[in-house]
This record gives sequence, structure tokens and C-alpha cells, in this order.
Amino acid sequence: MRFKRIFLVVLDSLGVGEAVDANDYGDQGANTLGHIKENYDLFIPNLQKLGFLNTINMDENLEVDAYYTIARPTNPGKDTLTGHYELMGVQNLVPFKNFSENGFPRELLDKIETVTRRRVIGNRNCNGVDIINELGKRHIDFGALIVYTSNGSNLCVAAHEDIIPVAKLYEYAEMIRKITMSEEFKVGRVIARVFTGKDGNFKFTNERRDFAVKPPTKSVLNLLSENHNAVISIGKVSDIFDEEGITKKIKAKNNQEAINKLTDIMNKNFTGLCVANLNDFDSEYGHKRDLEGYARAIEELDVEMPMIINKLDTEDLLILTADHGCDPTFPGTFHTRENVPLIIFGRNLKEPKRLEILESMADIGATIADNFDVSKPPIGTSFLEKLK
Repeated sequence: MRFKRIFLVVLDSLGVGEAVDANDYGDQGANTLGHIKENYDLFIPNLQKLGFLNTINMDENLEVDAYYTIARPTNPGKDTLTGHYELMGVQNLVPFKNFSENGFPRELLDKIETVTRRRVIGNRNCNGVDIINELGKRHIDFGALIVYTSNGSNLCVAAHEDIIPVAKLYEYAEMIRKITMSEEFKVGRVIARVFTGKDGNFKFTNERRDFAVKPPTKSVLNLLSENHNAVISIGKVSDIFDEEGITKKIKAKNNQEAINKLTDIMNKNFTGLCVANLNDFDSEYGHKRDLEGYARAIEELDVEMPMIINKLDTEDLLILTADHGCDPTFPGTFHTRENVPLIIFGRNLKEPKRLEILESMADIGATIADNFDVSKPPIGTSFLEKLK
């Protein structure tokens, strides 16, 4: 074991250019970070020192403080689950269903109404805050469930906490999860969203709960925890893997809270992996095509980087990457099929430089498994020996 603790930070949706098969997804020309940089004067000196901007064109930086490269996606699809699966060594050959374009079929809605005994309203791709404020009063008046999708492979079901108790909404979400396990409706996640407030000022609470599917094979998370290593999840990572392989789950409602929880964990003594997902890049800015908001969020991360780096011990490794793209300059509101950046920093690494492009995002998980001397995951090739 070279590194006692590895901190993996997933910059959700921060892709760095079209994947080789981007044209199959209608995403030719997508480049989340590249287009943000083209249209906004990014000031990120700390990330720049790590080679972050060099991942856009893979140009060489001889003054870099970290190893840097990009990784290509190989799992089909461009949603959160397939990206995180690949990062953790899970091959998923059949992409999850996506109903973002036309909403859910009537047959599925009928099944939901039958098992929950409640009407369904909504049924479109939209921002959650917008739809609860549009339909919240109707929901309160009639007790109907607000069902929508928020891009990607998911089905969201929302209810006011005074109309449907939180535990009951979770029960409904579990029912819907069972229905959506059939191949024709199989979404990656069913998401229960609880809201509160009054007409015109409804807002979500922190009682969100994701009902995912169990990964088809063991992930690196399982391999680590089965060998008595800590596997700490910050943000939605635990939900993505249906808690498989997770030894400690920590909630975080936004990027700042996730970073705060990450730096808290860095003060703890443990052996193993901590994975943090910074979801605001995707949910708050990428899908909403808010380029300036996305850019400011990257700058906010840059401000936090010195504190994160200063908390690293000599036996620690920090890895920054992403799970897919969500180019804010692209048409529509969907994810984009992109390569992801990879930044690797450690205090004891003496030869930081550009690495060769990784043929799979799974190489990241394989390297983590290699470091902790656990079984090799089904996909991915370790690059641990290249870190000098």
C-alpha cells in the first residue's frame, strides 16, 4: 500500500471535450470546460498549477504541480450512474432508459397511479423548483403526486411534507422503483423530493432520497470495504451505488457543504477511500445552461483548493475527475458525451507531468484497487506504477 488515504473528488459533469463516440449521441463538438474558458475569463490559479486547463487540449505543462491527463468513457450512456460505475470498475453494457425528451409513457404513469392510489401530475423534463411552484397548489388541493424527470435517467416524485409524510413518500418511491426495474421503464434512479412552504414560495427540504439499482457487479468500493478499508461517501455517491460497499455515508446539499465535509474527514485518521461528488456543476449550472454560474462555481472550487491540499498528509493522494459532460453552450439541457479530466496530486510525488490518455475511466478505480492491494476489478488498468 503506497497511499494510506485516497480522496477522489468527482466534479459532476465537468467534461473536457467530445469522446470518440460523441457523434453517436449527437454531441459532436461538446467541451464543457473548453467552452466555459472560451466564453468566460476564468481565474483559477490553483487549479491551473495542477494542470487542470491543460486537460482541454492535452498540451504539455513543464511547470505543473500534479499529474494530469484525460480518461475516455467506455460504458454506454452519459448519465450519472454509468459514469460513476465506470470510475469504480463496473461495466454496464445496457444504458438506462431516458425519458427527458417526451416524458414518461402513459402505461408507466397508470402503473404508478395504481400502486400509489394517487393521481400523477407533471410528467415532463424540467427544473424541480419550477415544477413544484407551478403545480404545488394543485398537489395540495388534490393530493396528487408530482412526477417529472430532471434530465438523465431518473424519475423524480415530489410531495409537500404536510400532504404526504416523508416516510410515505419514500414508500411510494420504493413502489415506483420496483415498477421501473422492468427493461421498458428501467431508469437509473427514482428520486423522492420533499418540499415545504406555501403557494408561490415552495422549496425543497434536505430530505431527498435516491433509489438507485444495485450495480451489476462488485465495484472497487465493495472490494475495498470487504478488505476492511474505510469507504466514505460524501454527497450522492452512496445513493448511486445503492449503498453497496459504503462504510460511512455523509449527506451534502451543495458543493460548499460537500467541500466542508471533505475537509472535516481529512482531519480524521483512517485507511481507505473517501469519494465526494460536487453536484452543483451539473444540477445547478450544466443542465440549466448557466455558463457564468458554472464558471463561478469552478472559481469557487479554486479558492478551496489550497485548504484541501494543505490538509493532505504525506501518505495521501488526491484525485480530481468527472463522470460525464454537460456543456452549458450546447443545445438542449442534456448531458454531453465527453472525456473527463484527471488530476493526481500527492506530497510525495516527485515527477508531476502529463500522462498518456487513459482508454477508460475505469483505470482510475483499478489504480485505487491496486494501491490497497485488493482484487482487480473486471475493467480498468492500473497506472499506479507511473506515479513516481
